[in-house]
Amino acid sequence: MKRYLLSVYQPDGTLPSGELEPIMRDVGAVEREIKEAGAWVFAGGLYPASSATVVRVRDGEALTTDGPFTEGKEHIGGFTVIKAPDLDAALEWGRKLAGATTLPVEVRPLEGEAED
Repeated sequence: MKRYLLSVYQPDGTLPSGELEPIMRDVGAVEREIKEAGAWVFAGGLYPASSATVVRVRDGEALTTDGPFTEGKEHIGGFTVIKAPDLDAALEWGRKLAGATTLPVEVRPLEGEAED
C-alpha cells in the first residue's frame, strides 16, 4: 500500500472557538473511520505559521529566519498520513477530511512503499 499525506490548509489568524467544536467532532469521526479501515498511519496539528523557523545553509553556515518559508494567507494547519491502495482511495479520504474540516485538503503520495 502506498502512503499519502493529507495536508489541511487553514487561514492565518485566530480561529473562532465557538465554530471549532462541531468541526473537531466531525474530524474526530473521520479519524476514527480511517483507523477502523486500517488506513491510519499518524496525524498531527501544527502551531500557527508564525511559530515556524526556517533553516538554510549558505557557504556551509546555517542561517535561521523567524516565520514561515513562504508568506501567505493560508498555511498547513495539520496533516494526516494514511495508507491506501491507490490515489482514488486516498482522494476519498481527502474528500471526507475536507468535508469535516470545511478547509482545502491537499492529497500527495509519499515516495516509496509503506511496509505492511
